[in-house]
Amino acid sequence: AGYKHTVGLKSDGTVVAAGSNKYGECNVSGWTDIIAITVASEYTVGLKSDGTVVATGKNENGECNVADWTDVIAVFVGRAHTVGLKSDGTVVATGNNIHGECNVSDWTDIIAVSVGWEHTVGLKSDGTVVATGYNTLRQCNVSEWSNIAAVSASNAYTLGLKTDGTVVLAGYFPDGRRDVSIWTDIIAVVAGYKHTVGLKSDGTVVAAGEHDYGECDVSDWTD
Repeated sequence: AGYKHTVGLKSDGTVVAAGSNKYGECNVSGWTDIIAITVASEYTVGLKSDGTVVATGKNENGECNVADWTDVIAVFVGRAHTVGLKSDGTVVATGNNIHGECNVSDWTDIIAVSVGWEHTVGLKSDGTVVATGYNTLRQCNVSEWSNIAAVSASNAYTLGLKTDGTVVLAGYFPDGRRDVSIWTDIIAVVAGYKHTVGLKSDGTVVAAGEHDYGECDVSDWTD
């Protein structure tokens, strides 16, 4: 789901879209052999089964310039930059690079990527993490992390899920109502704009951060 449009991937590899089409972000009717989709605020990216990538929509910063990408196994989008993880563990990026968020050409051994508003985070096969881009709030200060199993980037912070089920955080966490450092037995974690959610191994859920709209009311969730 983007800011004003929604995209669906069908079982036959075609794509449907609805909503605002101001920049052509819903012009996906000709796409085929798609295996994954990702949606930014005003553009749409599709990964094809042959490892190539297609994109449509706003291209003010070159964020849709993906036609020459090959051997891509996953795609990600930020505010105005697009990132592709390649099968050999390297990473490609295009689009806005004012903060260095596309400076990934020297990354190697990457097994997962997460993209924030204006920064990019990569998880390496040895459990360490690299990051580049906007770092005014220290959201890219991940060089000392180890034993990381998954990463999730938001606009102002980055989360790392450790192999022991605990969580580490870099950057500005806008509401310290509950510090994620006390979480245990976490198997998945997602960084939202101002709140963070963790899935526990027993099927329950924990949340921390801004709660103005009840977004952290997950204490009774099970299974």
